[in-house]
Amino acid sequence: MQAVIPVTVPFFALVLCGYLAARQGLLAESAIPGLNTFVLFFALPSMLFRFGASTPLLELLSPAVLAVYLTSALLIVGVTLFLTLDDVTHLKDAAFGALVAAFPNTGFMGVPLLVALMGQAAAAPVICTILADLIVTSSLCIALARAHDAGGSHWRVALGQALKGALSNPLPWAIALGALSSVSGYTLPPMLMTVVRMLGDAASPVALFTIGAVLWRAGQHAHTRTPPERYLPVALIKLFGHPTLVLLLGATAVRMGLDLSPFQLHVLVLAAALPSASNVSLLAERYGADNGRIARIIMASTVIAFFSFSGLASWLVPQP
Repeated sequence: MQAVIPVTVPFFALVLCGYLAARQGLLAESAIPGLNTFVLFFALPSMLFRFGASTPLLELLSPAVLAVYLTSALLIVGVTLFLTLDDVTHLKDAAFGALVAAFPNTGFMGVPLLVALMGQAAAAPVICTILADLIVTSSLCIALARAHDAGGSHWRVALGQALKGALSNPLPWAIALGALSSVSGYTLPPMLMTVVRMLGDAASPVALFTIGAVLWRAGQHAHTRTPPERYLPVALIKLFGHPTLVLLLGATAVRMGLDLSPFQLHVLVLAAALPSASNVSLLAERYGADNGRIARIIMASTVIAFFSFSGLASWLVPQP
């Protein structure tokens, strides 16, 4: 724990700084979308491109890593839907609840945090989880939400629209371009690479600050008061159920002979133990779901994760 806390505290402190800056009016609410745009379209793609360009393709797209993580994510979606879908929480709200239960904040928080804890080799498994969540998990849950609006009909159209939305996200394309650079051996001109490096270096602090600001904004736009029993169980599924399931599936995969190393499994477990992705609150708001409930799930998972993630990391991260 003594080796982990000095790494995790600054990351969560930057999230708190963003929250307090927005709450106290030091950061105008109108500026938060601009921060989010900078992180999503400039800083994070640059960081992911750099990691992709310096990582062998079979590590970026490891079949064993993708199989274990994606299976666990889909199971968490199914279990969360089963436990939360009722007369109060209809399909759209249950779908977004399932998404925050299965979608950790790997992009904004996970890549820099796990690389800081475990070294650059941790980037490849985390990037695998980002691809799985952006393309499959989020598309499935958004399709379910759209199917609710359509009364359950035209679910194929809803899934196609959700996949199209996922492919409009710049992060998978940045990873793909990095992988292409790795395979081809092509490198950017030095001046352009300097720009990419500068943007990538800004990704971690600005992304963490933006998480806090987005959490504050989500709370401001919540129009309903959500009792704890409707959001806290989902946060606990995210922080405890998800990593436990990844660990069990990963251990089973190793026994079956899949090419999954203990290091990769530990990275996957820690990625699953991260708090919920903060940008899901923006998606819930866009699609007209109960954003108050989603914001409270994300907030609860972020606060609790400081303790739960740090404790798990102290167990799994090799000590210097």
